[in-house]
Amino acid sequence: MAKKPETSARIADNKKAAYNYFFEERFEAGLVLEGWEVKSLREGKVQLTDGYVVIRDSELFIIGLQINPLGTASTHISPDKSRTRKLLMHKEEIKRLIGKVEQKGYTLVPLNLHWKAGKIKCDIALAKGKAEHDKRDTIKDREGKREVERAMKGRNR
Repeated sequence: MAKKPETSARIADNKKAAYNYFFEERFEAGLVLEGWEVKSLREGKVQLTDGYVVIRDSELFIIGLQINPLGTASTHISPDKSRTRKLLMHKEEIKRLIGKVEQKGYTLVPLNLHWKAGKIKCDIALAKGKAEHDKRDTIKDREGKREVERAMKGRNR
């Protein structure tokens, strides 16, 4: 029997999200996946940076999440690596998200995929887009932290 992945192990991160958005709230949602997709996720064959979340008929869907099929996956199906996948959340949470997205100009952004109790979960964030000057501030902060770390590392030698 195959061993289950450890709880809360990261599969993939959306590193561009923190650069492009301010996060207001974070949510965890389940994913509806096919068998070959789960196998590919175990191998880390996923790309999340172009993904985004849309609301259709009071349901959440993730678009742009690319799961590359394994060469040894099933031969009787033709895998679609960038199909639209459904996200699973409670109705009350979805209603609250719909209200904020429609009224206040927020967007829903996938942050990461991870294992939780043997299931694959997706963290999504209610986010507002950053202006260009905010992105420059993010770069300055990141470079400033790097400089401090380098200085501390050089000091310890």
